[in-house]
Amino acid sequence: MSSRKHWRARAGTAVLALLAGIGAFAVPAPALADSPSENRQTVSYHGYRIEVPADWKVVDLAENPRACLRFDRPAVYVGRPADQNDCPARIVGRTAGIVVEPITARSAGQATAATARTPRGKATAPSVASSNDTIQIAVEDAGVLVTAAHTPGTESLVRDALASAELTAGAERTELPRATEKAQTAPLAAAGPQPGSYLGRGFDACTAPSQAAMNAWKSSSPYGAVGVYISGSFRGCSQPNLTASWVTNQTNNGWRLIPIDVGRQAPCTNYSLKMSSDPATAKSQGVTAAAGAITAASNLGIPAGSAIYSDIEAYTSTASCKAAVLSYLAGWTERLHSSGYVSGFYSSAASGIRDAAAEYNNSAYTRVDHIFYAWWNGAADTNTGSYVPSSYWSGHQRIHQYVGEVTESYGGYSINIDRDYLDVGTGTPQQPACTGANLDFTAYTTVQSGSTGNLVKAAQCLLKAAGHDPGTPDGIFGPDTTTAARNFQSGKGLTADGVVGPKTWTALLSRGTTPTVQSGSTGEAVTRLQRALTAALGRTVAIDGDFGSGTAQAVRDYQSSRGLANDGIAGPATWGALQSGR
Repeated sequence: MSSRKHWRARAGTAVLALLAGIGAFAVPAPALADSPSENRQTVSYHGYRIEVPADWKVVDLAENPRACLRFDRPAVYVGRPADQNDCPARIVGRTAGIVVEPITARSAGQATAATARTPRGKATAPSVASSNDTIQIAVEDAGVLVTAAHTPGTESLVRDALASAELTAGAERTELPRATEKAQTAPLAAAGPQPGSYLGRGFDACTAPSQAAMNAWKSSSPYGAVGVYISGSFRGCSQPNLTASWVTNQTNNGWRLIPIDVGRQAPCTNYSLKMSSDPATAKSQGVTAAAGAITAASNLGIPAGSAIYSDIEAYTSTASCKAAVLSYLAGWTERLHSSGYVSGFYSSAASGIRDAAAEYNNSAYTRVDHIFYAWWNGAADTNTGSYVPSSYWSGHQRIHQYVGEVTESYGGYSINIDRDYLDVGTGTPQQPACTGANLDFTAYTTVQSGSTGNLVKAAQCLLKAAGHDPGTPDGIFGPDTTTAARNFQSGKGLTADGVVGPKTWTALLSRGTTPTVQSGSTGEAVTRLQRALTAALGRTVAIDGDFGSGTAQAVRDYQSSRGLANDGIAGPATWGALQSGR
């Protein structure tokens, strides 16, 4: 690697220095890309040459192979990253950064359907799309894979740098293996939904550890789960190890994964990437973030049914800030549910988690399924103290980050981590399966203590699937079923009387994912909708999984009676009303 500086007029250099110096709190930088008089530096590697601002740090990985590839401060990294990088556990925020590494079997594993290839004889590719605020280009004539991270505010700066790229005399062609593209469309790689059902210790690190480190820690550490930052416009670390093969290897070895997205932050912070203070816009931004997370999860082979946790760092709450955060999370949750994923939320117990708990029963916000809370009290448990009532998210829906930023060594591998304790399960709202009982009835009459029969067995099965165990579904409504019904009702904000009447039936039967369904739709979601409408309206709706005219009329009748937009389409508002037992 060689570097030489081109000195030009110094207008705008102070702004660049500011960008480099304040990291995650950097101001948006479109103006920087529009200032051709700034001084620049030229960085060359492997026959690929690029111009970047002079204030960017240049890291030669041949000289410092274990350097942390971090994007919270502008930098260019050239060379092959080490299998294990020295990264702090928590780097939150992003400005911009570019990694130029040789095309190898390892780096090729990072390529996705969004990775562009340059034409023959070229170092740039026209109209390259950004995926998850990352632009990736295979410059095959130089044998390098270029990965450029940015935020919405620095995208033009990064694109300007990429557009300056040229081939040099030292360029040697290496093609990106075409099989990589096939791998991205292969069957899902993870050994089931993540983290799945797990009780015990875990850890999270800024960058996914190497295979060797994971093997060593599996055999000698107390941990069985690992948090990985799979997506988000505000991820601070590069992820050279995180590929579908890595996911397959870890889950096949028994590791549970905690997929994390780091996106927009609360509007009442100083972070450079914030959600809107307007709740409607914030909700839309949450939908967009979830869509990116789903794409990333799919590329990694992390299947539907998995939880993905939105990382919103600590903030000083106000009423308007809380409304924005919870609206963002509502959009996040609804979009994840529409693709069959579980909605998780990471934040400080004293800010984001406490705000979510304060509105737990507020039907204006679609509630997240899991909480992942930072409370560094050193206690390896899922007690939430005064921050969250013990009855909230009580159905194996909690992860506690109980110690932060410690370095631990096992089997000769040291990693800076946060310690976590998990109590998670698949019996949460996005896992609606209830087997062993008939759920299709022409009427869902009230059942309570002393009741017997198939309706009781159906209620028991549904309660069990919702994470409130009444014991083996036996068709006998005893004390355990009453307790399970009360706990479910309490979580939904219903009268906790232990009696399964129309509202409780409606909430139980509609539980699960919430895709928009309408005339012509078919499948399991339509079946759940038809059951829930039968309970809510008190009349028979044909339960056949086919959204025909009768179902459309029932949806309209329900919407009209509940003050919803009367369009005959079961979208987020209709599902939200059904799942809250209205």
